[in-house]
Amino acid sequence: MLLPVDSEHNAIFQVFDPSQKAAVDRLILTASGGPFRNWSLADMAEATPEQALAHPNWDMGAKISIDSATMMNKGLELIEAHHLFGVGPDKLDVLVHPQSIVHGLVEYVDGSVVAQLGSHDMRIPIAYCLAWPERIAGPAARLDLAQLATLSFEKPDPVRFPALAIARRALEIGGAAPTILNAANEVAVDAFLHDRLSFTGIVDLVSATLDAAERRGAVKEPQNVEEAIGVDLMARSLAQDGLREIAAKAS
Repeated sequence: MLLPVDSEHNAIFQVFDPSQKAAVDRLILTASGGPFRNWSLADMAEATPEQALAHPNWDMGAKISIDSATMMNKGLELIEAHHLFGVGPDKLDVLVHPQSIVHGLVEYVDGSVVAQLGSHDMRIPIAYCLAWPERIAGPAARLDLAQLATLSFEKPDPVRFPALAIARRALEIGGAAPTILNAANEVAVDAFLHDRLSFTGIVDLVSATLDAAERRGAVKEPQNVEEAIGVDLMARSLAQDGLREIAAKAS
């Protein structure tokens, strides 16, 4: 039994009824929107690593914080949800939820939407996995919904956050494409953190790397661990080549 610890997948796991899988209309992952939720695209293009690292809700490492700012983390989570819960890409969705209180929702064919709520504290999903199928007392702060008063939701902006579309594209291509997406994103984020790539250039580089791999016919499903590692290394090489091209154009 694979128990998902990531807060969004853990939330889905808590409210997903596998015996009613055929009755599931949508799995909905929530996203805080990160530090640039209300920024213009022009301002995002000039964003610094320090600004991108300033997540409004979660205290995370540098890599995941940047992924949250681009929303690539949510694209990767869509791919993970597809494999964890066995639902098609057409049944996976994302909602921006700035308060980070609702972590995941399952919509059923009868119109019911079942959600998991909790403080934005990773000790909650960790405790759930440690005790599953029971529950144990934990130290996370309890929700005071009356004090919160308002929980808001909005659709992600595809123009300012194109990472979601790129991740969906990788999911639909299948095979090695998600591995290429992940590897290229790691190269791009590292380049941004070291001031060698603009913030909006992160997704541009990932998209260009996926394009290059497709042109090579290099998106076939790896058949073993060695092939998977080879795909990862190939994608990183392609991303580094793309990064040099971007740097040359900027100079």
